[in-house]
Amino acid sequence: MQKMIIVLALVLATANCSFAVQLPNEVKTIVQNTFSETNFRFDGVVILPDNTIYLPIIPARILKPEEITIAETIPAGKTLQDKPDVIIFNNDYTLLKVIENEDGERTIAKLDNPPHQIKAGLLPQDMLVPKGLIVPENMKSIIGNLEITTQKEPTLKIIPTQKGQNNVVNSLSLIPQLQNKTIYATTTLSKHIQVVNPSKQTPEYALAQDNVAISVKGYNGEFLLISSFNKHSVDVVSLADEQIIKQIKLPTQPDEILIDTPRKIAYIASPKDASIYIVNLDSMTLKKQLRLNGMCEKLTLTEDGTKLFYVDKQTNEIWVVELDNEYLLRELGRFPNTSKIAYANGKVYITSRTKNRLAIIDYKTVGLIGETNISEKPVDMLVFNDNLFILGAISNEISIINTKTDQLTDIIKLGDDGFSTKIFRLDDTNLAIITDTKAKKYSIFDLENKKIITENSVDIPINSIVVVDNVKKINK
Repeated sequence: MQKMIIVLALVLATANCSFAVQLPNEVKTIVQNTFSETNFRFDGVVILPDNTIYLPIIPARILKPEEITIAETIPAGKTLQDKPDVIIFNNDYTLLKVIENEDGERTIAKLDNPPHQIKAGLLPQDMLVPKGLIVPENMKSIIGNLEITTQKEPTLKIIPTQKGQNNVVNSLSLIPQLQNKTIYATTTLSKHIQVVNPSKQTPEYALAQDNVAISVKGYNGEFLLISSFNKHSVDVVSLADEQIIKQIKLPTQPDEILIDTPRKIAYIASPKDASIYIVNLDSMTLKKQLRLNGMCEKLTLTEDGTKLFYVDKQTNEIWVVELDNEYLLRELGRFPNTSKIAYANGKVYITSRTKNRLAIIDYKTVGLIGETNISEKPVDMLVFNDNLFILGAISNEISIINTKTDQLTDIIKLGDDGFSTKIFRLDDTNLAIITDTKAKKYSIFDLENKKIITENSVDIPINSIVVVDNVKKINK
């Protein structure tokens, strides 16, 4: 069965969306030519590599010169390398540097006679303003409807009242890929997201959550996207601020989130309204709604970003959306209690959580190639270099299938004391992390050599994780 999906383009009809614009690319290029690692955050904040912050002023009237250049700086005669307090471009866009006054408070330069580009302009109206920012009285018109939180207003950060021994674990010296990394973990013991140093046993602190998280995914090492029970939005948390920077509203409760980093897209399942929502991660805005057949769950995106598989939780039907073929929807058949879908070498691999078996489907013909018994209660799969790694929860082991021959080649035991839940590949490495909701540990697995390198002890049972580079904090 094939059909075309109804694709709805979503238009944000907010009163302030005209101010939620990014800097022109020409302005970004000028800044990047001096500071190549500059972060132009989607809400408008500009963060230089040394954490210097600039706030953009959107002009009331945007000029369109043939070539965009820096027209003026305050103090006068400065270059970008000098990081002046004010940078005015000849298209009337302006950057204001966040500085500290004598009392250590965050502010911007106090100007006796602000240029017209500032007096007539506005800060982006969906921007997360640095906490406690003080705006001089004669420049407060730039604030518009923005709310500025006080310095005393808490972030999401929760410091534990009672810390464990926080013993240092020795595995970090063996795992250079985990150096200077932070783990954000969900656990069955708390609704809050735990912040774990890979070299420590006890979480450093937690990020407070009002609801139990369903799915937590990281993007670009800067943000967490979080869907939660009883909440009709996806929270976007800035890891630099440790605050919710935006909420992406949906008609119903969002469920699973998938991130396609190369294409800067997130796919968000909403089983209740039989839809998958597509989010533009550059702007953190809804781009499209795909109306599907059935209540979608168990999303799987192919590595090339062209196919999106899902299961209808009511009928056990398996579907695929051909994202590069005008969103053509194809049915691949039914499979009982599907726990995970994978794709490799033109074949679809499907595991059953209760039947303990793997089905292999030819993608083009939708014909059954074969079935094989696998480890008890398979919960997750990962494809790497023509090998399919199938994680079994009860037996606590990994079954490895060669995706060229479809033969079982290895079974790797993970220990007898746990209940494995997820296997995550560390980006751009041959390593994966295996989480466990029973044993207080997570395992580091070498996908290339098919072996456990080490196990890290941790004071909480981990359900799922996001691993990112350590992020410089911009709030004090």
